[in-house]
Amino acid sequence: MTGTVHLSPPDIGPLEESYLIAALRSGWAAPAGPDLEAFEQAIARRVGTDGAVAVNSGTAALHLALLGVGVGPDDVVIVPTLTFVATANAVRYIGARPVFVDCDPRTGNVDVDLVDKLVRRLRSRGERVGAIVPVDMFGSCADYRALTPVCVEAGVPLVEDAAEALGASHDGRPAGSFGRVGVLSFNGNKIMTTSGGGMLVSDDATLLARARHLATQAREPARHYEHHETGYNYRLSNLLAALGRAQLLRLDGMIARRRHLRDSYAKLFAPVPGVRLLNAEDAESNCWLTVITVEPDRCGWRADDLAVHLAERDIETRPVWKPMHLQPVHRGADGLLTGAAERLFTDGVALPSGSALTEPQTARVFTAIDEFLGLRARG
Repeated sequence: MTGTVHLSPPDIGPLEESYLIAALRSGWAAPAGPDLEAFEQAIARRVGTDGAVAVNSGTAALHLALLGVGVGPDDVVIVPTLTFVATANAVRYIGARPVFVDCDPRTGNVDVDLVDKLVRRLRSRGERVGAIVPVDMFGSCADYRALTPVCVEAGVPLVEDAAEALGASHDGRPAGSFGRVGVLSFNGNKIMTTSGGGMLVSDDATLLARARHLATQAREPARHYEHHETGYNYRLSNLLAALGRAQLLRLDGMIARRRHLRDSYAKLFAPVPGVRLLNAEDAESNCWLTVITVEPDRCGWRADDLAVHLAERDIETRPVWKPMHLQPVHRGADGLLTGAAERLFTDGVALPSGSALTEPQTARVFTAIDEFLGLRARG
């Protein structure tokens, strides 16, 4: 068997092809059309919100969501240090300042106690906290049962970055539905894809209308092109929305496939001391990526040793997100840090988790890991 085994490749098949061809034949090839409207409605139903606005990336959705809750250029926004850079970049787009908070080492999600302390610290210095942006890491929701009261008490809007978590839930409530607005991503490596794309989901009709207006270059309803403020070219193509509609029909099956892979990894690593799966106990996760953490003192090897072994066999892995406070672009940023995210970055590795992986590919991965564990056991 040859060819790279990728971490999370797109899972595309005949259904998506049929939807895309039908959209092409309809003539709606612009960022408007019946598939776009139907996709927004279908995602809103899935997430359980009153509405949704589809845009061309999750990052664009984050930008519009922050604008929608009133974040301004003089504000600070609390962002997890363990996240993809887009979460912090969207804050910078507005001219606001991201302030980083560390994670719970057990889950990788934001440490709620630290958020509470950080809000109080920032306010004691006279800072205005424009928003709190938790991220649902690797397909598992943050602890909204604890976090939501913190936001309510502080009077700070919650913007849920659920880019990795469509199809997951927390206490039976779907990811994306927490707070004033949620953000989804349909990038090529996500649980479902529109090639590139994102979505705002919310019960706030005014916020969504504002996002839709800004996403279409803030064009006013006139026969000519009339603009009273700066807008953005952020709307999703009708063609890509058609792809998304087909993907959404298959979402539950794709989640089941990823869950099966995670369960198989759990069995494989169960006898290995010092190795655990991040959020393995979360039955409501969408299992977007399976991440293991490694304690070298207990198991005798490092996460990177396994990554190198798999790379030599053309099997892709990925380190856990490098914390934002370590990124040169955010050097010197303020935050409340414990070292938990840094340890996960050092000791964690994401393993091939995609629903499109074939049985021969998954067998190749598990054989390679078995081989590695055997070599390490023999010293």
